[in-house]
Amino acid sequence: MSDSGSAVARVRAEISEVERRMRSLNARFDAIVAGSEFTTDDDEHDPEGSTIAFERAQAVGLLADARRELDDLTAALTRIDNGAYGICTICGAQIAAERLDALPAATRCIECSVRVDR
Repeated sequence: MSDSGSAVARVRAEISEVERRMRSLNARFDAIVAGSEFTTDDDEHDPEGSTIAFERAQAVGLLADARRELDDLTAALTRIDNGAYGICTICGAQIAAERLDALPAATRCIECSVRVDR
């Protein structure tokens, strides 16, 4: 990628957004735990809505996804530093700028991604 300054800015902006989302998810998880700490409700068998266990599991899953996304974005910063950002890790071709705009942590060109994801 020729314009590493804008790539760094874009990746850092994505990192900030993921970190904001993680703070929000952590607060949500803490609220779920705090809300269920002193209750004796049998929500596990309540047919009227989602259970506290489900809400906890959902928050944990979303946090894990955000952590992976943060790791991928951090790896993208390393690739920028190494001069490997925007180069497909499979075929070595340039990753389209439009793809990097949409997915700043992309490591594969569209063609290789389609092939791998089949």
